Amino acid sequence: MSVVSSFPRAVRCLDPVFIPMRDGCRLAATIWLPEDAEVSPVPAILELIPYRRRDGTVFRDVKMHPYVAGHGFACCRVDIRGSGDSEGILTDEYTEQEFDDAEDIIAWLAAQPWSTGAVGMTGISWGGFNALQVAARRPPALKAVIALCCSDDRYADDVHYNGGCLLTEDAMWSSFILGLGALPPDPQVVGDRWREMWMERLGASSCWSDIWLEHQRRDAYWQRGSICEDFSKVDIPVYAISGWDDTYFNAVPRLMENLPGPRKGLVGPWSHAYPFLGEPGPSIGYMQEAIRWWRQWLCGIETGIMDEPAYTAWIIDPHQPAPFYADHPGRWVGEPAWPSPNVEIRTFHLNAAGLTDEPVPGEVPILSTPSVTMRDFGRFGGYGGSAPDMALDQRRDDGLGLVFDTEPLTAEFDMLGAAEVEIRGTCDVANAQLVAKICDVAPDGTSTLVTWGCLNLTHRNSHEHPEPLRSGEDFSARIALGHIGRRFPAGHRLRLVLATQLWPILWPSPERATIRLVPGSCRLRLPLRMPVAGEEPPVFAPVEIAPPLDVIEIAPMEHRREFHRDVGSGREAVVLTSDFGRYWLPDRSIVTAASVIDRMELTDGEPLSAALKTGWQMAFVSGDADVETRSKVTLTSTITQFRLQWQLLALERGEVVFERAGERDFDRDHL
Repeated sequence: MSVVSSFPRAVRCLDPVFIPMRDGCRLAATIWLPEDAEVSPVPAILELIPYRRRDGTVFRDVKMHPYVAGHGFACCRVDIRGSGDSEGILTDEYTEQEFDDAEDIIAWLAAQPWSTGAVGMTGISWGGFNALQVAARRPPALKAVIALCCSDDRYADDVHYNGGCLLTEDAMWSSFILGLGALPPDPQVVGDRWREMWMERLGASSCWSDIWLEHQRRDAYWQRGSICEDFSKVDIPVYAISGWDDTYFNAVPRLMENLPGPRKGLVGPWSHAYPFLGEPGPSIGYMQEAIRWWRQWLCGIETGIMDEPAYTAWIIDPHQPAPFYADHPGRWVGEPAWPSPNVEIRTFHLNAAGLTDEPVPGEVPILSTPSVTMRDFGRFGGYGGSAPDMALDQRRDDGLGLVFDTEPLTAEFDMLGAAEVEIRGTCDVANAQLVAKICDVAPDGTSTLVTWGCLNLTHRNSHEHPEPLRSGEDFSARIALGHIGRRFPAGHRLRLVLATQLWPILWPSPERATIRLVPGSCRLRLPLRMPVAGEEPPVFAPVEIAPPLDVIEIAPMEHRREFHRDVGSGREAVVLTSDFGRYWLPDRSIVTAASVIDRMELTDGEPLSAALKTGWQMAFVSGDADVETRSKVTLTSTITQFRLQWQLLALERGEVVFERAGERDFDRDHL
């Protein structure tokens, strides 16, 4: 990684800038732009997120936005209404108010004297979501998008529900945003109004899982803001980017397949991070790539970027499982389009003897996974760095499901795309979930997770209209596993594992299910990438960044993943502890800190004993503000209901100044 301090155009930083909205609310922004932009105007690039620009995302922002600005752009980082130093109240993800504000910001940027009138929108995670969502509104000045680590489908492919199953990540995410949203604006920016604004935020605070648990099926709430409902609305150029160790990689090939306008896709080995910070590596010179994209579509300069492969993916080489990685071994491949003409489907049949090319008569395979902790599966989506989020050796977890192996492979092959499992069978309960995962099994027996997918079987025909299973009646279902790029070497085995639960990733079904598969009727469809003669791998520039922020560490960062078991009671707990450290930012006289503990508990054989307890502590010290927030969210269930409990404390100089708690039951809707 090279630090670059001199750019083609000298850069100045404007902070704070208050951008007026149509209702009079003002949103706080930081803008980096060339010093001579009023003489030689530049296009603008907007990033609109709620993660506090001055003490939250500033660590990455200063490495990225000044670099891009120095190459002829104005980079505008805005705090969403009700977050950071912006006025107003933040009530939920991806609201119509958020989209209205984005349109107002885009129009304001286009009208500035230093602007050419062309605007791009970018962001990672929340910022990638709203870049696509705002593009679907077609504001006239918005000309192109780079959307990273995000989704086109708010129901099926976010942190709330997956395959119609409830993710424990939902409550963990709401605990985070509850604590973050309760932090005050910076007195150094908004002046004496900071306390009034803070109290307004606290008075409006709530746990957003209260909203999300009201919508357990794919209804109008989730359809709004899901651009997959009508891809044709996003007709400007889109560059979609993610990583295989992230949560949101499936959106990249979907966008490649369905968007009507110019588009590119890139999936690397990374977790939930910008590619120049990508871990596991190798990272790439993302800013150089982004500048080529922006010049192509905001400046009208032919950069050649559209002459290169439309879809570029990292093919991961075999490796030993580990809780985290510095790098994933592998190579880049480029496809002319997606779906790719270089990918063919190979079908395996699920037989008592394993995975074979033809169905083989035999006994009826029976699947019934006990209610236990899949402790080696890792986290739903990784966050890179030293966080132990990745899956470990799967042999123990494999044995809890139904295993189908190939014979040792006689030749290597590459898998690129999404595998699919077709199931026919019967089930003895009305509500069950089915999980499928593919592993790479080395000659020594080590089982490395490659990809997985799940399906709430009441959603087998529709996420909008669930249907209970009928005991003894045949059902058919298809489970789409996550896209992946992976090389399987000769001598290894490919393993498919089926299970009826995946705790603590998925909330357990209320009863243990027994599924009897119909012999000869179950298949695995595997996308194999064929060798391409004379293929040359895509090449990216080395990583370059602008000078990083001067930071003084007060307390170090630490991540732990622990497993506890009480032998007497059979109670198990997975505990994730992440202390993100405490830091002093001398250039702005701010102290910031954050930590979280997520605890997921289950008693052997008792799905209704599942409990999630998650809590954040966040600190912010600046000017007159010396504040700490503490959020707690607990989720439990009975056979018919979920129970959500939450609490928020706000402290000033160690004394509690605000407290709010809530408790609510939700009927389980086919979950």
